[in-house]
Amino acid sequence: MTQIRSVVRGCGSYLPSRVLTNEELAQSVDTSDEWIVQRTGIRQRHIADKGEMTSDLAIGAAREALAEAGLDGGDIDLIVLGTSTPDQTFPATAATVQAALGMTNGFAFDVQAVCSGFVYALSIADKFLVSGQHKRALVIGAETFSRILDWKDRTTCVLFGDGAGAVVLEASEEDDGRGVLTTHLRSDGRHRAKLYVDGGPSSTGTTGHVKMEGREVFRHAVGMITDVIEDAFRATGESAETIDWFVPHQANRRIIDASAQKLGIAPEKVVVTVDRHGNTSAASIPLALAAARKDGRIAKGDLVLLEAMGGGFTWGSALVRW
Repeated sequence: MTQIRSVVRGCGSYLPSRVLTNEELAQSVDTSDEWIVQRTGIRQRHIADKGEMTSDLAIGAAREALAEAGLDGGDIDLIVLGTSTPDQTFPATAATVQAALGMTNGFAFDVQAVCSGFVYALSIADKFLVSGQHKRALVIGAETFSRILDWKDRTTCVLFGDGAGAVVLEASEEDDGRGVLTTHLRSDGRHRAKLYVDGGPSSTGTTGHVKMEGREVFRHAVGMITDVIEDAFRATGESAETIDWFVPHQANRRIIDASAQKLGIAPEKVVVTVDRHGNTSAASIPLALAAARKDGRIAKGDLVLLEAMGGGFTWGSALVRW
């Protein structure tokens, strides 16, 4: 029996033009470039303009991914968009993207898993494609996290940025080993108060701001991340030695380094963009993928390991043969 796999056909990204450096932040909040870099590895982040919405960023990334795939919106059956900062309470931001791309068939919806949103979206889209009922999917991570930050809180406002990344997946029966090999998702709502937003339609009727217990998040992150990565290795027989690239969620350089070290992944295999982008939540992994594609690191046939952890807590991994 022929096995259907979801193969990556295109990858794209979009970053707002405005760059906010640590030095600029230090003029408005009690912090410094040295303090931020030492604790997070972040040097700058991109911030969406006042009239720039999450859908605008998502559309930009989607168009670039479609162009690399040689496709247009009409060729897509499914859009799954990971975001915690939608344009509106409803409709889904994915529906806005769908209309902008000229996709009139299939369906589109959002996934809310915070920083794990792209891995969740990738896993969901993969399941639809391997079912044989759908041919092509756009998987997008897009955020305007700057809209839910308290810019007077130095423990959170220095961490996050805005951006979007996207991949085009296509169902393929080619026996070349390429495609999404395995995905593993987790959540544990007992930890929801450690990283959350203090607002919402059903609670306060306001958007709210990000609240985080940084030490608690760090304490749980490395263990949770390695857990789902080890699941991926067991499911496929791969290992830290056989992967070509490790593309982790870009939250904090210390978490990235500690996770890679614990797993035995060589530093030269780790794709890092947190210094340039900050934490862009659901957008961070596809932004990092696009950066590594554009500079020639990730190539056809490479084995790429993805992982993320976010509020909820949610976390997950994916192993993809590019």
